Amino acid sequence: MVRYAEPGAVDWVESGGGPLIAVPETVLPFWAGADGDETASDYDRACEVDGFVGLLPVGDSAALVLGDEPASTAFLPVHDTFVRWCAGDSEDELLARVPAALATAVWADEVRWHVPGPVLLFDSAWPGRDSERAGNLRIALEPGPYAVRAAQVRPGPETWLGLVQLRRLAD
Repeated sequence: MVRYAEPGAVDWVESGGGPLIAVPETVLPFWAGADGDETASDYDRACEVDGFVGLLPVGDSAALVLGDEPASTAFLPVHDTFVRWCAGDSEDELLARVPAALATAVWADEVRWHVPGPVLLFDSAWPGRDSERAGNLRIALEPGPYAVRAAQVRPGPETWLGLVQLRRLAD
């Protein structure tokens, strides 16, 4: 069994209240967050995403918005899955339940996401150029198309988590 909760094994990204967003590194400077003079900022656009996931144009690419609620989120490469901590007594307990949650999840409709390479996950209110100050997580994705599906699962009486799973598609 893979153990994730050892010190430094899992990094969690937090939000100040809005959605988290995974922006391709190549277009990071084009994400303005809550900054800007436009009537609808990039952050406003992210907040308008309905459901667990959505895509927003950024530069010549798209960013993945993790909607619904601003839960602490980690990425588990062994499952190609973002895990969103909605409720749970401990990190150990939450992460131990991930395999069962994946097996029993009722997935929402998939979206197709084409990425040019690695992405950064951070609070959508921050501009891309400042994402390090907000706390971010770099996810090394291979360039190409992905199917993205999401679910909320309650694998235990006191454990509730969100799952956003990526599946690499043939080019």
